[in-house]
Amino acid sequence: MTRRTRLYTEMVTARAVIHGDANRLLAHHAIEPPVALQLGGSVPAELAQAVRIAGDFGYDEVNLNVGCPSDRVQSGCFGAALMARPELVAECAAAMIAASQGPEITVKCRIGIDDQIPKEVLPAFLETVARTGVKSFAIHARKAWLQGLSPKQNREVPPLDHALVLAMKHAFPTLEIVLNGGVCSLDQAVEFLAQGLDGVMIGRAAYHHPADMLLDADRRIFGEPRRLSAHEVVRAMLPYIEAERASGTRLATITRHMLGLFTGAPGARQWRRILSEGAHLPGAGPELVEQALAAVSVCADLTEMPAS
Repeated sequence: MTRRTRLYTEMVTARAVIHGDANRLLAHHAIEPPVALQLGGSVPAELAQAVRIAGDFGYDEVNLNVGCPSDRVQSGCFGAALMARPELVAECAAAMIAASQGPEITVKCRIGIDDQIPKEVLPAFLETVARTGVKSFAIHARKAWLQGLSPKQNREVPPLDHALVLAMKHAFPTLEIVLNGGVCSLDQAVEFLAQGLDGVMIGRAAYHHPADMLLDADRRIFGEPRRLSAHEVVRAMLPYIEAERASGTRLATITRHMLGLFTGAPGARQWRRILSEGAHLPGAGPELVEQALAAVSVCADLTEMPAS
């Protein structure tokens, strides 16, 4: 759908990279770059080791996550809990920068946590961490409440403060400031970029409405020709699906991430139903995806027929 938009992995802990199956955790397909690895951790030596291991996997960026509010992350004293310890974040970032053989080291953070006052703590946090050489920060424009709210609620309940993130760009003009949180359309992303932000990080909207968010991103954001339609994207996925099935990947593992591709289009319900009901069955493969795509195409064709 886009060649230029940067893809971020889910957060992987540094200890998992060090002690687990690094190939399973870090390998990615050649078509995915530019791609960034999100790491979680709070021990500088462990994060540095994870960066060195990740160096063999061709990432463009390694991002230290200082924004995740889950209980499991808090118990390990990393994620959003680190917003209270900027000096430790700086130590972690410095160790990661020293260990990197190429990928840029960046930080993703919140505007604050719990009873912190964001307009006071966020500038101090950025200044402290930037002294290590970190030049790019993705800022989720919400506080994280570590007590009393679930991770899901922390993505929705605390009020957004986009103005504060914009203010950080003006206060730190030499830093790359990327806005995260509450961006629901490509139009909105374009508007924020026009206001001077260096990037917009989009999570749920890109996942649930990928065609709306991504198909025209290369043209509108980067000035490049639009590449494929949603139908062409599906057809381009078929060889990849076949190759993954040959290596033991179940079809449902792939297609569950494709369910939102036609959201709002005629036939979207049939597309979702065919994939949801059939992709988990033994032997399911590209032919099921083609069947689902045909249902979308038929509905689209019917809506375009002139009235008799």
